[in-house]
Order: sequence, then structure tokens, then C-alpha cells
Amino acid sequence: MGTQNRDAALGAVADAVGGLMEFWGFKRNMGRMWTVLYLSSEPLSAADLCERLSLSTGAVSMTASSLARWGVVKKVSKPGDRRDYFEPETNIWKMVSRVFRDRELRQIDVAIESFKAARDALEEVIPRTSGSERKASEFALERINGLYELAVFGKGLLDAILSGKPFENPLKSLFRDVP
Repeated sequence: MGTQNRDAALGAVADAVGGLMEFWGFKRNMGRMWTVLYLSSEPLSAADLCERLSLSTGAVSMTASSLARWGVVKKVSKPGDRRDYFEPETNIWKMVSRVFRDRELRQIDVAIESFKAARDALEEVIPRTSGSERKASEFALERINGLYELAVFGKGLLDAILSGKPFENPLKSLFRDVP
């Protein structure tokens, strides 16, 4: 009964991490596999992972390859054994910071560039318009400036978190109407 309880508890943790990974836009099985490896005291073979995760050999292979590309799982070998084994990255902050750098910061940079381009276009159009068209463009420009400030804030916050440096909040102007 002890082994069943342990396996159930470990399975529940793997499912919880899988759910978190899915929420962050990754595949659920990526989180489940990493967790099974993380909670194992020694590297596991593909066959071990198939059994523990109830996945096919192909699914384990594809998931392990994806995790290896993200740098959160690596192949290792055991002397005298020709099979590949897998072990997890155990530094959780290293994994999270890599995702922030490779995914979130890149997306924020894309948004900042889009906001800049839209601002430039509106700043060019506004002087040549009048009446309601000008008013609508000025309104949109003000809102885009707020989005730009928010994106710059987000980038600064992520940069500060990743570098450990202090961070100054430039968003005060977005909340000037809040009592």
C-alpha cells in the first residue's frame, strides 16, 4: 500500500506541474515528464518514462526532445548500458529565467516595436487631419502611449527580475486618475 500511495502522490504532483506548464503555453506532458524526472533520485530510461507516464514511446521521445531543446532535460548514459537515460535540470530559477528571456522578453520587444510604429504613424497623420478624425487619432495615440509605457515597464520588470537589479516604476502616469 505504501508504494501505491507514494506513486499516487507523485502522479498528482506531476499532473499539477503539467497543468501549470499547460497554462504557460507548453504541453502538459512536458511538465509531467520533467516532474517525474525531477522527483526521481536517478536518471530514467525512455521505457521507465513510458511506464510512469502511460505514454507511448513516440510521445516520450518527442516530449524529451522538446524538453532538451529548452534545456530542462538532458540525455545521460550509464556505464555498460546502451540505453539513453534522462535527467532533469534541477535549478528551477534557471529554467524559468530561460523561458522569460527566450519567450516573454522577445514578445514584449515585438509589442514595443509595434507600439512605436503605430505612434510614429499617428504622429505623422495628426497634423494633417482635423475635427473628429484628428480627435480620434489623438485619443488613440494617448492610449497607445499608455500601452507602450506598460510594455516598457514589463520589459524593465523582467530585466530587473532576471538580473537582480533594483527597478523603478515608470507606470505612475498610467494610474494618475486612480484615487
